[in-house]
Amino acid sequence: MDLNNIKQVHFIAVGGSVMHNLALALHKRKITVTGSDDEIYEPAAGKLKAAGLNASIGWNPDQLHNKLDAVILGMHAKADNPELKKAQELGLPIFSFPEFIREVSTNKQRIVVGGSHGKSSITAMIMHALKSAGKTFDYLVGAEIDGFELTVQLSDAAIIVIEGDEYLASKLDPQPKFLKYDHHVGVISGIKWDHKNVFPTFEDYTKQFDLFADKTPKAGSLIYCEEDNLANIVGAKEREDVRKIPYSAHEAEIKEGITYLKTKDHGKVKINVFGKHNLQNIKAAQEVCDLLGVPADKFYQAISSFKGAKNRLELLAENNGVRVYKDYAHAPSKLKATVNALHHQFSKGKICIAYELHTFSSLDKEFLKEYKDTLKHADEAFVYINPDNLKIAGENKIKEDDIKNAFNNPELQFFNDENELKKAMEIQKGKTSTFAFLSSGHFRNLDLKETAQILVK
Repeated sequence: MDLNNIKQVHFIAVGGSVMHNLALALHKRKITVTGSDDEIYEPAAGKLKAAGLNASIGWNPDQLHNKLDAVILGMHAKADNPELKKAQELGLPIFSFPEFIREVSTNKQRIVVGGSHGKSSITAMIMHALKSAGKTFDYLVGAEIDGFELTVQLSDAAIIVIEGDEYLASKLDPQPKFLKYDHHVGVISGIKWDHKNVFPTFEDYTKQFDLFADKTPKAGSLIYCEEDNLANIVGAKEREDVRKIPYSAHEAEIKEGITYLKTKDHGKVKINVFGKHNLQNIKAAQEVCDLLGVPADKFYQAISSFKGAKNRLELLAENNGVRVYKDYAHAPSKLKATVNALHHQFSKGKICIAYELHTFSSLDKEFLKEYKDTLKHADEAFVYINPDNLKIAGENKIKEDDIKNAFNNPELQFFNDENELKKAMEIQKGKTSTFAFLSSGHFRNLDLKETAQILVK
């Protein structure tokens, strides 16, 4: 499908993070875009409205007609969705968003960044470096990034950089998204069991990354973190005519809470991000940029100004030696990496961590065991669960003792009231130099920026 020949597209479940950005990206190309969802939350609702895309709330089959060039189906839409049924009756081309991205990037070099953690950061680093080097490219990334208006761009560029999620593409196409892009260059940042609702066993989950690596074509490249046991096993497997590129954390040193990359030919390079996981992310991005023709000096110049993707170890407030961060810690491996990074970066002073158990997997008693020792380096460890999620769980809901046992931390404090959590954080004022709110949720809409200002005041 030639992007230049597309005139009209309809989105079913347009409110998703990537879905609404893709809708806006197509709208920028003067393509007529319609869409609907059962609910559309901010910031998607405001962005769509500002662009003049008045998506309908509720499903309206009358929006489907024979002049549509494509219908893009979000994961949120169920198989019996009335708009989907109408599209099927009309015989319209129906795509999940990864299928659509693949369809319109047939003639592009496709770089897909996969892994249980670090995907957004690596993709953002590559984008930042390519832009700094003056390269033209398209992209799809799961986080907002400074200097980029949307999280999706589609043009006539010869390259597209894609954050490849292992979650399922749609109800009609229950395969991991990253298997749909047919990458030329694949990245695996690390593999740790997640998404228990669709991959009920560890083996089910890890198999998807093996399939991803196996899709690397002849003359293609597979870049993988050799410091991650599973990524190394998957990546090191022999595949015919595939270039294997293992990487490890970039050499660095920390001085007075600032990280410097150590390089052979470019001296010490001061960077804004920190932690071993980010040093691994930088090296992965560098390997990709090297394949894409970005010289080392240009890469280091770019990475020194990279401030991170939104919600990824983002500094909310800092004053008089006290700092407050937030991070998208959606899984045990990410939580552990972030806590360890804060512990090593700010070795002087206490660290207070507030972690929200938010995802389906994290609220499963069996999967909860994966959190063992993830908060080991937190001086004060607080775990929060939204009370609405506890109600949904009913008799199977997680209790405080379950959490303490799973985390292997008897001193851990449990909260199901965000205001009580906030009070507990405020009690730590004067005793703690580093605070962090870690979650893929929102602590039930607790105003984190306002709370951060209180903590550093």
